Amino acid sequence: MAEFGTDIEADLHLIDIRIKQLKLEYEQYFMGTRKREPLQTRAEVQKYVQLYAQSPIKNTGMRFKFNNLRSRYFSFRRHWDETLRKIEAGTYERHLFKADLKDRSRNESKDQASTATANREAMDDRSDVFEAYISAREATGQGAKGVTREKLDALLAKQESAIREKYGARKVRFKVVVEDGKAKLKATAARG
Repeated sequence: MAEFGTDIEADLHLIDIRIKQLKLEYEQYFMGTRKREPLQTRAEVQKYVQLYAQSPIKNTGMRFKFNNLRSRYFSFRRHWDETLRKIEAGTYERHLFKADLKDRSRNESKDQASTATANREAMDDRSDVFEAYISAREATGQGAKGVTREKLDALLAKQESAIREKYGARKVRFKVVVEDGKAKLKATAARG
């Protein structure tokens, strides 16, 4: 390729290609697929535009083409600068949408966890306690190997009698809780 500045028509074609490339690179940057802003390509296009803006173009058709390319570049530049300002201010629509989606998924998982905990806390029936305990152990990675309904019922009966004697309670409620990543059984005395 010849040196830039010798053939106006080839140079304008090169500027057009570089502007299209720069537009694509900025779109990739704003979408998040490109890690860094394409500053090198932008500086190159800016240099080409300034070179021809300062030199007279005698051919009317070439001058018209250059003015169109320059105005398109300036329009894109304003758009890119505005988008960059929005990103820095935290008001860019695409980023807000992604952040909103993340917040929604976090809140949904928290709601599901609190609902599951509330359901476990409200259990009175021993069969429900057994099923909840098994599922909690599996969810925490402890595994349910060796835990049988009979062993758990015997353990609950022993704890129930000890709590009745100690607190004088008529009824004892058991709930399954997860503390420090481990499933545990908690007993509470219910009066009345």
